[in-house]
Amino acid sequence: MELNILHLYPDSMSLYGEWANLAILCRHLEALDVAVTVEKVTGEDTPDFTRADMIYMGAGTEGAQKAALLGLVRHAGELKAAVDRGALLLFTGSAMEVLGASVTDAAGKVWQGLALADFTTVETDKRSPGDVIAASTLWEAPAVGFMNKCSLTHGVTTPLFSSLSLGFGNDQEGGGEGYASGNVLATHITGPVLVKNPDFLDLIIRRLFAAKGWELPEALPVFPHEREAYEVTLRELKNRIGG
Repeated sequence: MELNILHLYPDSMSLYGEWANLAILCRHLEALDVAVTVEKVTGEDTPDFTRADMIYMGAGTEGAQKAALLGLVRHAGELKAAVDRGALLLFTGSAMEVLGASVTDAAGKVWQGLALADFTTVETDKRSPGDVIAASTLWEAPAVGFMNKCSLTHGVTTPLFSSLSLGFGNDQEGGGEGYASGNVLATHITGPVLVKNPDFLDLIIRRLFAAKGWELPEALPVFPHEREAYEVTLRELKNRIGG
């Protein structure tokens, strides 16, 4: 069994150690006897989406995000074709915003998005950093993580997280967060989010296996301290809000 993962702009879009999302994913896939190839795409490369089973991009600064968007928008049609044929797309942190119709920066300039979704993002002069507890629409356990953004994302009708008991959603405190449609998943939550949330990681693995038509074992790999770390984090964050 072989999987090809395309990692977009890891040199500039890996704030908060976002590369670890793929590190832990590869660790779990290899424990399932999957041979994983991760191809890194830098700013000077032309991305080849034709062989990708999964496409990932992490968080970056506002400037790095715009540079990544400029590089990707020329290949938006190829990216959409990859998604249409079944490639799983996961964008985390500020990468989520480029999937929409547009991003308006703090100076008022409108940047054309990749248009894989209809939502729009507007940068503001207010930064919203902090920890997060989120209720997922795709798995039962709450998600935990960290968010640091200065933007409002409007028009998401299918959020990845239905509500936040701690943290700022797409465009309001406690509101829906992220985006989920078919095999396109995105969230502002970092952490890294797959490292902090074993159930989210398992969901990604199940989606990848299903897309390839592979049979999953009854139990997915469990490594020491992963779930314990999640449970400690969730407990401490709940204590903070009196939950």
